[in-house]
Amino acid sequence: MDAIVAVYSDWGIGAGGTQPVVLKADRRHFIDLTRGRTVIAGRKTLADFPNGRPLKNRTNIILTRQNMTIDGALVAHDAGEVLSLGGDNAMVLGGESVFKMLMPYIDRVFVTKIYCCPQSDSYFADLDADENWLIADESELMNEDGIEYRFLRYERKKP
Repeated sequence: MDAIVAVYSDWGIGAGGTQPVVLKADRRHFIDLTRGRTVIAGRKTLADFPNGRPLKNRTNIILTRQNMTIDGALVAHDAGEVLSLGGDNAMVLGGESVFKMLMPYIDRVFVTKIYCCPQSDSYFADLDADENWLIADESELMNEDGIEYRFLRYERKKP
């Protein structure tokens, strides 16, 4: 299973249910990497999608504790249901609690590191500080509207 996330310098990923700093290049990167894939998101992350609807051109699995149906998406209530719905070959989109729940199943993480530090109330695990992860690929340092960033791919070390 893969994950994709944009993180700030402190590994923050958002505040108040949305991203405080959004880069156009990161949005394009996200679309390119997720198009045609199965994606997994929490109910609160779904609310931050365009019009609060599942993403087009993807199979959407929404992870929630609530007993509900969502037009255009499959609903799962735990990691086992996610895996049974085909989530083992999917890409996890967040938020924080979904990343934490599914982290044991994630082997590759596509990270956009945005070198600024807006106030965040949700965080992704600091993969740089985790000896079980290594940087397998990284782009050069780029700049959009005065904000520096780079794309990285982390991979879980093989035992």
